[in-house]
Amino acid sequence: MITDLTGLTPELLREMYRRMVLVREFELRAIAERRIGLIPGFIHASIGQEASAVGVGMAMRPEDVFTSTHRGHGHLISKGGDVARMMAELAARATGYCGGRGGSLHIADFALGSLGANGIVAGGIPMAVGAALAFAMRGEERVAVSFFGDGAANQGAFHEALNLAGLWKLPVVFVCENNLYGEGTPQHKQAPLADLALRARSYAFPGVIVDGNDAPSVYRAASEALERARHGLGPTLLECKTYRWHGHYEGDPQVYKPTGEQQEWQARCPIVRLGAALVTAGVATEADLEAIREAVRAELDEAVAFARQSPQPQPDEALMGVYAETHGGKVF
Repeated sequence: MITDLTGLTPELLREMYRRMVLVREFELRAIAERRIGLIPGFIHASIGQEASAVGVGMAMRPEDVFTSTHRGHGHLISKGGDVARMMAELAARATGYCGGRGGSLHIADFALGSLGANGIVAGGIPMAVGAALAFAMRGEERVAVSFFGDGAANQGAFHEALNLAGLWKLPVVFVCENNLYGEGTPQHKQAPLADLALRARSYAFPGVIVDGNDAPSVYRAASEALERARHGLGPTLLECKTYRWHGHYEGDPQVYKPTGEQQEWQARCPIVRLGAALVTAGVATEADLEAIREAVRAELDEAVAFARQSPQPQPDEALMGVYAETHGGKVF
């Protein structure tokens, strides 16, 4: 597996490596902090899938937006998310992105283009189509991106959203991070085809398959899809073939994975792969890469300290941002 760096600047490649390391280390640190009590609730780690998130995120423009999933930390980081505010949100602190009310599964930052992570499988796909419709109606050169997994590709919302996007040629890119499992169900038991990108043909737009563990390849494919959408040529379904090293959630025993499969995919580690390519191409030295890793760990030390020192939300803030409709004196 040779990673082609042609046409990509050294600065972009080094930043790509840094963001992938940041995603990996953030997930590892979040898992560790959950185990010692800082973070309540579940963690759905994306370890092993860093290249798909970062490759797409770095191809997006600042004005583009995206919808995310229950496994969405990497998506926000890939577009420049603040890891201190993320860690505070996971720790249910008032300084978090959503004031501690969203947690791991529902972080949002409209200023960054994040329309929100979503605990509902396929829930973000129609939201991205709605944003794309707004861009088209306003004549804006902006694109909406929707990240989702292979399990979401079997939901009705997926098909309805793709149908409408194809019909109206909306500026949206659908990114399927195919990690081979919908929770604990392998893909071959949930879909009659291995290449989910083929489904795009039914809605009259391209379906593209890319090695989801090769960040430069993802970046190129995403860049092409984004520019296609930006210039009025309609959607693309980008299927990134990848693998999650951890379970569906932390604590999942993963008994559903065949013997040897995990080790086979770990040998294709996207971070190791890109790092090796950078060294071979003379873009970075091993010392440079180690310096990046050390800087990332120091950044996360600060993020955890920020979360620990942040105040708990106040009870009277619980309903901030919650809206209701009144009718006949009743609240709905």
